[in-house]
Amino acid sequence: MTALEDLLSRNREWSARKTEQDPDFFARLARQQTPDYLWIGCSDARVPANQIIGMDPGELFVHRNIANQVHPIDSNLLAVLQFAVRALGVHHIIVCGHYGCGGVRASLDRVAFNMVDNWLQPIRDIQRLHHQELAALPSDNARMDRLAELNVRHQVINVCRTRTVQSSWARGHALSVHGMIYSLENGHIHDIDCSIDGPDALEPIFQFDHAGGQSPF
Repeated sequence: MTALEDLLSRNREWSARKTEQDPDFFARLARQQTPDYLWIGCSDARVPANQIIGMDPGELFVHRNIANQVHPIDSNLLAVLQFAVRALGVHHIIVCGHYGCGGVRASLDRVAFNMVDNWLQPIRDIQRLHHQELAALPSDNARMDRLAELNVRHQVINVCRTRTVQSSWARGHALSVHGMIYSLENGHIHDIDCSIDGPDALEPIFQFDHAGGQSPF
């Protein structure tokens, strides 16, 4: 059996199990998707979003990239974010990093990965901003874990700085952005207590004026 044949066989087995457990599952799933959550996570194969929070397909809208980054000019992420908020009407956005993240490790080790270096540059900026705190930690592993947490906190803020999220708040839509981190060692997700549910948590310079002011562009 080839690798592709094995993949297809696993798919058929999964489909059969789901149908046996819930005969209406796929018919119900095909009719609509009504997730209440957008998940922005890492592409790491060990962190499958639906599985680690015990949700079925259709219950979680997912975007994943290396080291769960929220770049302000990433059109892929911005499109996912807009669709999740405006079309699906999600009420919660979760940015979830994980301990043992290869992207965070590469940023700390200053290993050269060509194109990936550009993608990870914001994590190095976070490392620079929190240099004293990180340097005071007792080991490289401790520094890596803490940088993973700090990265999540900064990405939560980046989500809240987007026009999509701030426009949603201006319309009165109940929307909260949360930061969480996943432990590969025990499968537990931890809330790192950085949730934001309105623009007042942002510095004024990052708050859009929705009063209809004249744009210079």
